[in-house]
Amino acid sequence: MQTIQWFPGHMAKARREITEKLNMVDLIIELKDARIPYSSTNPMIDEIVGNKARLILLNKSSIADPNITKEWMAYYKSKNILSLDIDSITNYHISSVIKYAELALKDVMEARLKKGIKSKLIKAMILGIPNVGKSTLINTLAKRKAAQTGDRPGVTKSQTWIKVTNDFILLDTPGILWPKFEDQMVGLKLAMCGSIKDEILDLHAITAKSIEYLSIQYPQFLKARYKLDELSDDPYDTIDMIARKRGCLLKGGIVDTLKVCVLIMNELRGNKIGAMSYEHPED
Repeated sequence: MQTIQWFPGHMAKARREITEKLNMVDLIIELKDARIPYSSTNPMIDEIVGNKARLILLNKSSIADPNITKEWMAYYKSKNILSLDIDSITNYHISSVIKYAELALKDVMEARLKKGIKSKLIKAMILGIPNVGKSTLINTLAKRKAAQTGDRPGVTKSQTWIKVTNDFILLDTPGILWPKFEDQMVGLKLAMCGSIKDEILDLHAITAKSIEYLSIQYPQFLKARYKLDELSDDPYDTIDMIARKRGCLLKGGIVDTLKVCVLIMNELRGNKIGAMSYEHPED
């Protein structure tokens, strides 16, 4: 499979700005995709954030495998990492985000009081890879369209303070994605979740890898969605079977590869196949 690379200029600039503005915030809210908590973590984040207080939010939990999400929550708890599974579309656990932010800053707030500082204002920075739902989360928290949203990676390209409540403000930042994926499985999982622009992908290969994974982990979902009695050991054959079931054919009954791959990936990303996760904590 090809090496997937994507590091636009605005992302390099965002990293510099995040580093520069770190002293302006009390808390880092790290937003991850609940389907791929490991793969949606930027490897530079520890280096950038340092010892700043942090809260991890697993977003899109309604389209992740609930049993695997429980595994991740237990994993973070075992590491004494404060975390919360949320969904900014369905509002799941959204009302608890500020409470968890306050919990993450308990020591900081107590230190402020000892210094005679009565202000309860929390300044937080949201970090996350592209298309993980940062802007949607901000809009949901602020109960208004405060941040630009879109279903394509790289929509948010500037940094702005967003008022959520009188005591809670957010600095929205563009997501950061590393310049090269040394682990190609990470790249695959990001592609499966739509966190990489399709224009730079070999769509047929990515679709085949996705089908190969689902055939092993969630065969029942594939069979049910595409009305297949059996799945082939060869993912390319399964793609052809789906093409014929869905009428993705050219003249002469030839499979329209582009059409069927777009269909499969859109349905995978759009939660049409089922609520699935693509990695466990122990992987």
